Amino acid sequence: MRTRVKICGITRRQDAEFAIEIGADALGLVFYSPSPRAVTIAQAQQIVENLPPFISIVALFVDAEPEYVHACLNAVRIDVLQFHGDESPDYCEQFDRPYLKAIRMRDGVDLVGLSTNYKSATALLLDSYQPGIPGGTGQAFDWSMIKQINKPIILAGGLTVENVAEAIKQVNPYAVDVSGGVEQSKGIKDKQKVSAFIQEVVNG
Repeated sequence: MRTRVKICGITRRQDAEFAIEIGADALGLVFYSPSPRAVTIAQAQQIVENLPPFISIVALFVDAEPEYVHACLNAVRIDVLQFHGDESPDYCEQFDRPYLKAIRMRDGVDLVGLSTNYKSATALLLDSYQPGIPGGTGQAFDWSMIKQINKPIILAGGLTVENVAEAIKQVNPYAVDVSGGVEQSKGIKDKQKVSAFIQEVVNG
């Protein structure tokens, strides 16, 4: 099975269009105001308006009030929710939408137990752990920490053109998720890096 690609932290319409054109499977929108890649509902509407079909729009939240998640769902085309905080399974399930649960990979993390606890998640997204930062650290973690689980794995955290092929070889994830590794500045994607990253995934 081929490895899918999610380009996260999209803040501009032109970046979304280019990522789709070059072969991305999913686009990530960050609805978490402390993030340098955060978008408002109005910005998100502009980004996703009339995008072509068969591209998944993923909305990222961090311990958000349920009312805010519902407001985003009501106003923006969103296919999948991605939760990056301490959200419980009950919290994640209340929106009646497919969701990903992000797991920050630190010593002692119990992936098998988490995959059971979040059995309703469509996948677990494995990201780097850095105290106080829920994601987008730009740092890779030790991929040997990953244990096989009965659930698709999306690999994130410090992926770049230089290391994504090796990451796929080691982990064999369902998908890879990149943000900072394909940017020219925070929230602004670099066309050459996006193109080269997707080519590495395809060739890897």
